[in-house]
Amino acid sequence: MLGTGPRAAARQAAVLFVVAGLLALVGILNDPLHTGRLLVVAACDLSLALIGLLVPWRRFGRYGPAVLGLAGFGVLGLSTWSFGGVAAGTGPFLVLLYAWAALHFPRWILALFAIPATLAYLVPLILTGQPPLVLGSAGVLMPIALAVAFLIEAQARGLRDERDRLSRIEQWRAAMINTLAHDVRAPLSTVHLVLEDLQETATGPYVKMIAAALRQTARIARLADGLLDLHRIDSTGHLKLDRAPHAAHLLVKDALSYVREDADVRTDVDENLIVHVDKQRFEQILMNLISNALRYGREPVIVRFTRDATGDRLEVRDHGTGIPDHLRPRLFGQFAVGGEQGVGLGLWIVRQLAAAHGGQAAAEAREPGVAMVVTFPPPPGTPSDQQ
Repeated sequence: MLGTGPRAAARQAAVLFVVAGLLALVGILNDPLHTGRLLVVAACDLSLALIGLLVPWRRFGRYGPAVLGLAGFGVLGLSTWSFGGVAAGTGPFLVLLYAWAALHFPRWILALFAIPATLAYLVPLILTGQPPLVLGSAGVLMPIALAVAFLIEAQARGLRDERDRLSRIEQWRAAMINTLAHDVRAPLSTVHLVLEDLQETATGPYVKMIAAALRQTARIARLADGLLDLHRIDSTGHLKLDRAPHAAHLLVKDALSYVREDADVRTDVDENLIVHVDKQRFEQILMNLISNALRYGREPVIVRFTRDATGDRLEVRDHGTGIPDHLRPRLFGQFAVGGEQGVGLGLWIVRQLAAAHGGQAAAEAREPGVAMVVTFPPPPGTPSDQQ
């Protein structure tokens, strides 16, 4: 029912006609002398509602449901006549019908509606012999209805234009992400093959250097895949995970192999802790948090991985100046705190990956510094998971 397009417009009109039909039936209680006329009005309103719901309006183009408005004005005229020329109820409904039209149709249709709307209002008053003062009320009602309709139409048009602009931006962003991710893989594969060939004949300190380069190229390749996955999260809300049990200390150890050797990163992880996560996604989470701590905070950076009754808790703490209270709630938003050293996507990626695991990400104040905390649900089969 909500939204735009011919189908939504027709369904919204159907709701209006249902309300009008029910009001006509209620009106019988107040005016039993005109029961037959009011039953006809109710039948017309409910018939229009069925037409609005059942007809495949998309076949008739964007402005097809406008005919429902024309029919609605006719029923309004019949309703005014049925009530003996009393327009106290039909006048406001005429404005409401105009407001509905303004949400879905351009100004030229609203202007064309002025003629049938005016006739629907005046003709029943004339037929029932209303005095000139009552007939003159059309000179007040119709300009007000048009003014309200034009204001609503302008606002709706502005919102549609903004939605179209955002849609174009999203299409451009999606194309950029796909291009970037795919274009990174091709040259990276060549670099990886060259490094593997060099590794076979390398000696001395070059063996270690090439091994480090191979690890980093493999990580960049995984990041490119992750970028595509994150685009899918943003567009569909779903990410397929390859979750399996892993020793937590080994996961942390593998991830830290990508950190520069001179970085002061310390760990506090129980060697007996087994966690149920996607290894690649967990590595992305941890590396983003450590990189963020090294870039914006101060060493040492402490990595803790613990378990309590609620699940597993990964904490990466730095010893910097901390983050103001008003910034912490929005740290994990897209482009939230980008600057000269980054674009503000790292923590957003962390939040998306945590959510894909069924967990959460948050920032907690420390003295000194700040702790980025990611929680994971307990592994299947644990007592806390079974509760």
